[in-house]
Amino acid sequence: MSVEIITKQDLQAFHRQLLEDLTKLIGKQHSEAPKKVLKSAEVRRMLQVSPSTLQKLRVEGTLPSVKVGGTHYYRQEDISRLLNGKEVSSWR
Repeated sequence: MSVEIITKQDLQAFHRQLLEDLTKLIGKQHSEAPKKVLKSAEVRRMLQVSPSTLQKLRVEGTLPSVKVGGTHYYRQEDISRLLNGKEVSSWR
């Protein structure tokens, strides 16, 4: 039976490689599945609008949202429809 000595450097190299592999794996899964629900800040960046413009879209019913604990959430599907000029249905 042979004995193999593992050094601290070996463990550190293994740790770095494991983190890289996990990061790649998580990145692939994240990029494959887009979010279905977005927060206001994400929607504003996507539409390139100000907070007041997003509020106007919400109040007019152009872009429906659901408010949970003070945070408005928007469906990705509704945002895509709005950008494509199609009618957006309400959450209810």
